[in-house]
Amino acid sequence: MIYPKIPLAQSIIEICAAKGVYDIVISPGSRNAPLTIGFTNNPKFNCYSIADERCAGFFALGIAQQTKKPVAVLCTSGSAVLNYHPAFAEAFYSQIPFIVISADRPKDKIDIGDGQTIRQENIFHNHSLYNANLTEDDSEENDVFINESINVAIARKGPVHINVPFEEPLYETTSKLSVDFNITSLFKVYRMVGVDDIITFSTLWNHSKKILVIVGELAPDAIEQKWIEKLASFPSVVVMTEANSNLHHPSFINNIDSLIMPFTPSKFEKLQPRILITFGGMIVSKRIKTFVRNFKPRHHWHLDEFRAYDTFGILTHHFHVSPNQFFSQFLPFVKTVDSAYKSYFEKINKTRKRKRELYLEKIPFSDLKAFNRIVKTIPKDVQLQVGNSSPIRYIQLLDVDKSIAVFCNRGTSGIDGCTSTAIGAAVANKKTTLFITGDVSFFYDSNALWNNYIPKNFKIIVINNGGGGIFRILPGHKENTTFNTFFETSHCLTAQHLAKMYGFHYLMASDESSLAQGLEDLFSNDEMPAILEVFTPTKENDKILLQFFKEIV
Repeated sequence: MIYPKIPLAQSIIEICAAKGVYDIVISPGSRNAPLTIGFTNNPKFNCYSIADERCAGFFALGIAQQTKKPVAVLCTSGSAVLNYHPAFAEAFYSQIPFIVISADRPKDKIDIGDGQTIRQENIFHNHSLYNANLTEDDSEENDVFINESINVAIARKGPVHINVPFEEPLYETTSKLSVDFNITSLFKVYRMVGVDDIITFSTLWNHSKKILVIVGELAPDAIEQKWIEKLASFPSVVVMTEANSNLHHPSFINNIDSLIMPFTPSKFEKLQPRILITFGGMIVSKRIKTFVRNFKPRHHWHLDEFRAYDTFGILTHHFHVSPNQFFSQFLPFVKTVDSAYKSYFEKINKTRKRKRELYLEKIPFSDLKAFNRIVKTIPKDVQLQVGNSSPIRYIQLLDVDKSIAVFCNRGTSGIDGCTSTAIGAAVANKKTTLFITGDVSFFYDSNALWNNYIPKNFKIIVINNGGGGIFRILPGHKENTTFNTFFETSHCLTAQHLAKMYGFHYLMASDESSLAQGLEDLFSNDEMPAILEVFTPTKENDKILLQFFKEIV
């Protein structure tokens, strides 16, 4: 086997292998050559070459999202490492294990005017769970730092940074290992809910007729079915989920905005809970956040092993356990409380769904009409990746089949790497992957398509409404040059030439009949990746969406 001659590079590679970090996304460069040579010549590793570091970061994030194992990205020195920051922040807020390995120049070369050199140490300090600033020499101290970085990424589910200085020569190799590296064990702390807490909080539950559970982003099958059934059995409990909660039960409310958007103050008062329980990642619905902040419960409990964000400004207790652990210890001690809380809102929700279907039947072709047709056409068991801004919000209004796993970069909610993440997820998960995105997001991350690993069954639907349509439903909308240019970013671009350049089959739709045909063609062909571009009327979409909330009352 070929190894880099530099001992420090050997240690990093061998420790990664011992820790099970097998997926390495490499961006080209010279300073990282020792690691590139070592990783790519070791059959234990799956190495990917992605030229654009920002795309590489999100591509790696997509792999880690699916495998739930840390993925390492590797780059040269200088500004290259800065391009990982958006994916790094997303990994932090979405709790995804992510390792940045940045090659650097030796310390005596920093700030002397040498090329491709910046201050790389601790560059991610605001979002990094661990920073390992290595020294040039192979040492036990370096081994400790490398081990600890990987252990933290795994145990605490988040991003870490390993900065590695290399001096030239960089390309020399050897056929034998020259290091005796050390491996430190990963210790996982198993937490439980204390007996006193169970008694105290179950007593609160047993005296509450109004308990609201809001579920954020979750991986599929994250919650055991028996706890789903148990939660659904309580008449005093309303469970609200989102599309990317991947949590399903007939009694759960899965279209939050459709339910509460038309509420009057009296309805909000009836929904106001005594206890709010939250778990999962970031919540998409702005309206539910506004509701809880204005109609505060007395108690807010959050269930998460690591963090509890005080999203509503009323957090009263953080249970440092997984939701499954909490339910297994807590639910056996709670009682069924007689209440009309759930039944009242179930009736309203059924009315909303019935009126939604009536409205969707009569509206003209638009974003909402297109999304409705798309969601109803997606085959079962497809992996659905959704872009930020408008697409995830439209998906929230509709019913996605429970066999379809839904993912979205909601840690930071940015549009910058959604396509790259979807491609990484498609590589890691062999299912057919559909990515639904808006036009601005798609063009912003178009370098994502410069990727040699895109599966043949990867499909993209681009909703092209000529700009950032979400700005038309926000309070600042005014039809003038400033709005069109600097907020909506109006354009006349299409994906057709990008599709041709990157080897995608291209389909186009601009009305109901062409969309139906386009979807049929999209899902019937797995011989090459495909893009279906759907053109909708820029100046009608916002009116049709706002009218939707009036008509479902």
